[in-house]
Amino acid sequence: VVPLKGLSKLIEPAKQLGYSDVQLAAALGATPEHVRRFRKAIGVSPVYKLVDTCAAEFEASTPYYYSTYEAPFTVNGKPVHEDEIRLTDRPKVIIIGGGPNRIGQGIEFDYCCVQAAFALRELGIESVMINSNPETVSTDYDTSDLLFFEPLTHEDILNICERLNGGPFRRVGTAHQDQEVGGAHPTKNLVHGVIVQFGGQTPLNLARGLQEAGVPIIGTSVDSIDAAGDREQFRDLLQRLGLKQPENGIARNINEAREIAKRIGYPVLVRPSFVLGGRAMEIVSDEAQLNFYMTYAVEASGDSPILIDKFLDAATEVDVDCLADYESKDEGGRMKDEGGRDSSFSPHPSSLDSRAIIIGVMEHIEEAGIHSGDSACALPPYSLPPEIVAKLKEQTRALAAALRVRGLMNVQYAIRDGEIYVIEVNPRASRTVPFVGKATGVPWAKIAAKVMAGETLAGLGVTEQPDPPHTSVKESVFPFSKFPGVDVILGPEMRSTGEVMGIDRDFPMAFAKAQLGAGTLLPTKGTVFISVRDGDKDAIVPVARMLADSGLAILATSGTHAVLARHDIPATRISKLAEGRPNIKDFIKNGKVNLIINTPTRKGPQTDEGKIRALAVLNKVPMVTTATGANAAALAIRAMQANDWGVRPLQDYFAASPRG
Repeated sequence: VVPLKGLSKLIEPAKQLGYSDVQLAAALGATPEHVRRFRKAIGVSPVYKLVDTCAAEFEASTPYYYSTYEAPFTVNGKPVHEDEIRLTDRPKVIIIGGGPNRIGQGIEFDYCCVQAAFALRELGIESVMINSNPETVSTDYDTSDLLFFEPLTHEDILNICERLNGGPFRRVGTAHQDQEVGGAHPTKNLVHGVIVQFGGQTPLNLARGLQEAGVPIIGTSVDSIDAAGDREQFRDLLQRLGLKQPENGIARNINEAREIAKRIGYPVLVRPSFVLGGRAMEIVSDEAQLNFYMTYAVEASGDSPILIDKFLDAATEVDVDCLADYESKDEGGRMKDEGGRDSSFSPHPSSLDSRAIIIGVMEHIEEAGIHSGDSACALPPYSLPPEIVAKLKEQTRALAAALRVRGLMNVQYAIRDGEIYVIEVNPRASRTVPFVGKATGVPWAKIAAKVMAGETLAGLGVTEQPDPPHTSVKESVFPFSKFPGVDVILGPEMRSTGEVMGIDRDFPMAFAKAQLGAGTLLPTKGTVFISVRDGDKDAIVPVARMLADSGLAILATSGTHAVLARHDIPATRISKLAEGRPNIKDFIKNGKVNLIINTPTRKGPQTDEGKIRALAVLNKVPMVTTATGANAAALAIRAMQANDWGVRPLQDYFAASPRG
């Protein structure tokens, strides 16, 4: 490591120019921690300036701050840095937000952060929000007690933690002395913990580094978070619990990926580790595709390995969210207060009735293979047998207990031929939590924050709720109209930018309302164009029959038309693009197609199918690209024809729900 003592005069100017500790470490051949310790030893730390939201007309109720390494001014010959931060001696909990809105990291996580701030306020705890996105509700002036607009990096968050704490953190339960460079430890930690569960993957990626710096992470322990994310630890956990998962392997290069794919058999799902929104994930059917997509996966994954899973074709995917109040364990396996906080902070530090409750079971309408953030889903499940739902709940509770979850957890399952496979476990708030809260009328994120702060489910009087008497459907909103020519086929990489919810007493009308909310008006009359791949032809027969019985005319390409004819379903054969004119493009342009059902045989905007799908988006023709989605659309059309629209106030649905 390069000695830094001779560089004292360069550090502060470099920080004023915006260089991070990581950048300085790379330039100097040091480690970021070495630079940080040296910087603090020579007194170079940021100060925090106030943004006055009230323009000095009256005192701002929620001050918000930004950091700066401003040049000092001189008082009596001594340099002075002006810091405008207002500190109290109230206990504080820091919430790390989700950062910029982008595909894979959306406003759903911001909802959870806001609910956490409200929960802490109700408990008398000072809430501190750290986020870098001014267009979110979490950064509104009246959401938290303190607000910091800062980059979501280890350096910036640790600076805030130590500034609010009055110095480096005392490690609870140790004889840790004031040996750390940069100042003495306070006699008591003022920051009782940091919440990383609610901001999505971005805060989770920071958890380990913050914990190693002594910052207490409240809620589910960092070890449990890592156990769920590390494929080998996770595989061992599932084996201990007797749960199934698809065959899989871990690859660090293309040769290892080829060997794994050869062993488990194609198709396989290629997944980079620790990425947002399924970035660079892909279902590959042969070695040529594997060679192509591994390039993107390695780039997205960085130093982390690539996950290769056996893809379960034609499986039903299910999301299960749960809330638990288990206590974590220390390295010796002993029970400890959550996150290593002072035990006086926890109202129930030794609760013996810890448990997990299921807050929502959501059946995906699209088949497995489409990212959960893109797939429509229904709560409660609309087609799963009760015994399967019971097993899903049982397995989820077992996972929560094994991981000692305190707060929220999401589990993704795939069901094929009656067998349940665990796809993924996320010991954090998932993007489905706002939907579950709205569908059940219970502020689950707020309750989870209280549990993470030390309350128990029993103490809060929260119990597992029965399935609601109505059905709620979440549908995703996509930006395809902004990108002409892009193929709209969905896959394991997330592409949606928002979501809506439909609610009604039964599934078909709830689905219809969700489609309407997403900007898709399903037709109750007119013409449907159907062209599906060979694997979906049997599944499309009952859908086509339902549409024909509903009075819609059907156009179909040759292969699909032949299948429909064999089942005595009336349909008109139409030419493919290469078979002359008039073809389906002419019908779409002339406004003679009101709904398109097209399950892809090939992807890409340059394929004939891709051109048809892009033209449908351009002409605002509703389109369905999965057989299960087509079935849901046919059910919704039949319900809409019955003029079965029902409007009720939300209070009628949620009159008896707990409020947290």
